[in-house]
Amino acid sequence: MAEKMAMAKAINESLRRALETDPKVLVMGEDVGKLGGVFRVTDGLQKDFGESRVIDTPLAESGIVGAAIGLALRGYRPVVEIQFDGFVFPAYDQIVTQLAKMHARSLGKVKMPVVIRIPYGGGIGAVEHHSESPEALFAHVAGLKIVSPSNASDAYWMMQQAIQSDDPVIYFEPKRRYWDKADVDAEAIPAPLHRAQVVREGTDLTLAAYGPMVKLCQEVANAAAEEGKSLEVLDLRSVSPLDFDTIQASVEKTRRLVVVHEAPVFFGSGAEIAARITERCFYHLEAPVLRVGGYHAPYPPARLEEEYLPDLDRVLDAVDRSLAF
Repeated sequence: MAEKMAMAKAINESLRRALETDPKVLVMGEDVGKLGGVFRVTDGLQKDFGESRVIDTPLAESGIVGAAIGLALRGYRPVVEIQFDGFVFPAYDQIVTQLAKMHARSLGKVKMPVVIRIPYGGGIGAVEHHSESPEALFAHVAGLKIVSPSNASDAYWMMQQAIQSDDPVIYFEPKRRYWDKADVDAEAIPAPLHRAQVVREGTDLTLAAYGPMVKLCQEVANAAAEEGKSLEVLDLRSVSPLDFDTIQASVEKTRRLVVVHEAPVFFGSGAEIAARITERCFYHLEAPVLRVGGYHAPYPPARLEEEYLPDLDRVLDAVDRSLAF
């Protein structure tokens, strides 16, 4: 039976299931235990599983990830929380020079089943270093898997799949969607972790997004439908690897593509999608692939973030420009 729950609750339930079914799963991070996390995503887990399974760590991101690497070497499956997106950079060295490289360095003998949870993105009026979208920085690093759910059901199942993976997974949680509710069926058969999904069929243009921007693209498709335009919406779900086959199939049908993400457009994940789809679909495209995202500037104070983040009008403008070719 499906149960309607918020994304934060879905992640909590997924972590609970993993802790129940595998004694090697650990949850660790700043304030994840007694407080239950700043967004209460880990609420109640330490009470039920104890301080040796749900571990409150020092405020030291490099140490947290380094400890998780050591635990993985000993056969554990640690799930690390980085409290906010902008706090991950002290751990960047551990992630890219140790975590991502260990499997290749050992010629495949060593597995690194580590999940790093990162609440990311804007839309909540937070202060500096609390609203960034650094996914492209990690997607550039071989050896890491990068995923981001857009809804509660995917949040539940993608966390299960990430924990079961023998490779390190960076799990980006769109914090502005924590309170969005959807049906979650804990007995369903989930889609493959890195498979994109068509969440709305259309014929005139494809909108591709992941994480926090999928809901916006669905709103854009609704607004465009009132003007007689049929937009297809893809939830990419995974940033690395990217499911180019599903994107290509959609673009071959609609012949136009607009990629939307919160991160800056400059050197963002949309650039790789645009380049690869242009190579694959050159003779199908009737317009250049367009991108909508943040600006190439530090994330602004909360009072200006609505000017920085992609919104309905900016995406609709890109749709109109594409359809005008």
